[in-house]
Amino acid sequence: MGKSRRAVITVSMREATLKKRLRSHLRSLGFTKTDDGMLTPPGSGKDVIRAIHGMQRDDKLSASQRFISQNFPKLIGYFASGTDVDPARISPVLQLISSDTWEGDLFRLASLTWSVPVSNGFGRRLRYLVWDGHNGKLIGIIAIGDPVFNLSVRDNLINWDTSARGDRLVNIMDAYVLGALPPYNMLLGGKLVACLIRSRDIYDDFAKSYGRTTGIISQEEKKARLLAVTTSSSMGRSSVYNRLKLGGVEYFRPIGYTGGWGHFHIPDCLFAELRDYLREIGHPYADLHRFGQGPNWRMRTTRVALRKLGFEEDLLRHGIQREVFICQLADNALKILHGGRGRPILSSLLSAGDVASLAMERWILPRSERRPEFKAWKRENIEGLLGAQCMEVATKLRVQM
Repeated sequence: MGKSRRAVITVSMREATLKKRLRSHLRSLGFTKTDDGMLTPPGSGKDVIRAIHGMQRDDKLSASQRFISQNFPKLIGYFASGTDVDPARISPVLQLISSDTWEGDLFRLASLTWSVPVSNGFGRRLRYLVWDGHNGKLIGIIAIGDPVFNLSVRDNLINWDTSARGDRLVNIMDAYVLGALPPYNMLLGGKLVACLIRSRDIYDDFAKSYGRTTGIISQEEKKARLLAVTTSSSMGRSSVYNRLKLGGVEYFRPIGYTGGWGHFHIPDCLFAELRDYLREIGHPYADLHRFGQGPNWRMRTTRVALRKLGFEEDLLRHGIQREVFICQLADNALKILHGGRGRPILSSLLSAGDVASLAMERWILPRSERRPEFKAWKRENIEGLLGAQCMEVATKLRVQM
């Protein structure tokens, strides 16, 4: 048998195996297909969404096992027990952090507790820890990064055409990590953390870091200003970002839902096999990933691999729609984003400290009086949020203590 013939047979066998694994995986998540070949999720409730994300989260925790083992004992003390929290004395402090620091490690450990895995971000990024200055414990985490290029509800709101979007998207970021940790989340701390996005501190940090940005496509220097931040709820409709107002100012507003397209239902292990398959057939997308190629690289790579395997593109339409929100830091953000001209009006943009004070009055203190069960939370419960990988480490830690 000739060498080329053997190669063809090898590729055909790999294709058959990959097809079988993909179908089996989607069935295991509860997906079914309609008569026209579209995927249908097993439901839209929060428990269903968490279950669909389960393998993706397990992959991430498994890949982080060494990191958790090394850092959990050192960092667990920064998480609060309910008895550490005095609602009347909570003092939120926003800290911009860098990679390769212990604060960066704490951010990563905290993000691993999320039931839906968070992205690592791409391109421009700003990451924050939100501390309780009273007790030195962690309230929550924030990360904003480059937004996706195609987001119809955002683009329709601004009334962008393709050219305007390409020129002005540099003035928007996306909050890809945004939330509070227990026990602060039990006190509606998620609303407080979200409102900090609309603060003068984050506006100024962006200006210092990215005020002079070179466009990836145009290669032209642009004077970027953080006019707006988008975010989406991982659980469909959000109870955190809806009705998010302080002092008569709207901090986030809902603008619609995503179309239910994505790749989260294709876990890392299967994505790696799809890339190997593309390498085997000599397709350039297998190793095309580098900065500047955009957040849609994984989507595009998956789409190409599925097409080569004979699947319809609809396999990437998982049907889980996420509610999308926008936070306008400038009062005239939409006008500038649409027309490209104007000076940002920042008259209602407060410092992080002032935003936090308003949020404390509006949500935290009333909640603490109505729902005192936050006091029962123990920091050791964090191990359960980190999965089985953390259990052995936490047990050893308690023995040592």
